[in-house]
Amino acid sequence: MKGAIGIVAGLTVALVLAAAAFFFYGSWQSARFLQASLAVGGPTAQGTGWPAPEAPSDIGFAGDPGQAFGYEFRTVRLGSDLGDMPAWLVPPQSGAMQDRPWAIFVHGIGGRRENGYRFLPVLHRAELPVMLISYRNDEGAPPSSEGIYAFGLTEWRDLESAVEHAVDHGASSVVLVAESMGGAIAGQFLRRSRLATRVSAVVLDAPALDFPGLVAAQIDREGIPFAGIIARGGFVLFGQRTGVDLAQAYTIPDFIAFPGPLFLSHGANDRLVPVASSDHLVANRAHPTEYLRTEADHILSFKADPQAYESALSAFLAGLGE
Repeated sequence: MKGAIGIVAGLTVALVLAAAAFFFYGSWQSARFLQASLAVGGPTAQGTGWPAPEAPSDIGFAGDPGQAFGYEFRTVRLGSDLGDMPAWLVPPQSGAMQDRPWAIFVHGIGGRRENGYRFLPVLHRAELPVMLISYRNDEGAPPSSEGIYAFGLTEWRDLESAVEHAVDHGASSVVLVAESMGGAIAGQFLRRSRLATRVSAVVLDAPALDFPGLVAAQIDREGIPFAGIIARGGFVLFGQRTGVDLAQAYTIPDFIAFPGPLFLSHGANDRLVPVASSDHLVANRAHPTEYLRTEADHILSFKADPQAYESALSAFLAGLGE
């Protein structure tokens, strides 16, 4: 009997040790994945893999608003804790800038200001001044000491500088327009900024509002069991290396609580940001919400039906003045 008990105890210890080894190895690999994925200059969702652009609305198009659309614009530099961040400011067709909402576009990871060209013509026709901003680690902007994209945990300060500039130059309020990781930046701004109450409306496209869930989904796709636990372990190790707690990059509650109107587009075939996060957000919002759910891949809902997309967004913007 004692021998049987000893065998069981030995097997139990072996299983516990094997589980611990699996957890620590998986967490280490998860942290390595995070480091590689979030490193500035590394392969990112919007930095590689897109077809050559044919129009300003295509990802990868390079050129200022004048080259893209013939719009008047000026370059402004937005002060931040790291230094000046360049932005393009496009006035409305009427030229009136005072006492009206301004739109501020925030691009995703590894993206650029030009990503906002999917939205710019609609915003311009709606007579909104539009700022297309850069933030830390962008080309032409100051680098962060961590050398990583932090899914809004640091970048929100640069958005705050843009909102402050808009308010100081006559904006009655701000419409945040954000894609992918830009949504995470907007969410951290709503959570942390003293200027969050200046936001009157939000427009999101495939927003990455649940970074822990996003990483767990990527691990699960690789067929690795206990993906959520492995992801959390990776966050702990990554935080020890960088000082950035990515477990805090979860801003769905901030958009659920946002009292203003929200426009959200997301594709069911998004391979990077699971559409389930947007479904959850919409299902739990009690405030005015327009949800355009398409079959598109990441940030490509506009391409699914450009006319329908522009019509829906135009109607949403028109309703802001009612």
